[in-house]
Amino acid sequence: MAGEKKESTEDNQSLHVKVASPFRVYFDEPALSISGVNKTGPFDVLPGHHNFITLLDACVLNIRTPNEERKIRINGGVMHVKADMANVFLDV
Repeated sequence: MAGEKKESTEDNQSLHVKVASPFRVYFDEPALSISGVNKTGPFDVLPGHHNFITLLDACVLNIRTPNEERKIRINGGVMHVKADMANVFLDV
């Protein structure tokens, strides 16, 4: 039983990340974390993060998945985090 609980907890150790502009989706998958930069500096969003919205500065978004690390260079955008979902809106 303890193993079953641990596995379900591990399933909750991801958040869904979507990075999109009005005409293109750059990333839309579960991830372990996403990192970016806003006016106060670099930050990370992990599973279980509180609700959060921020304006992103020009930076490289770093998205970690269990299999890879994806880097997406952006000129700025808006990030909204809620209920283990991180949505990044570009070109808005």
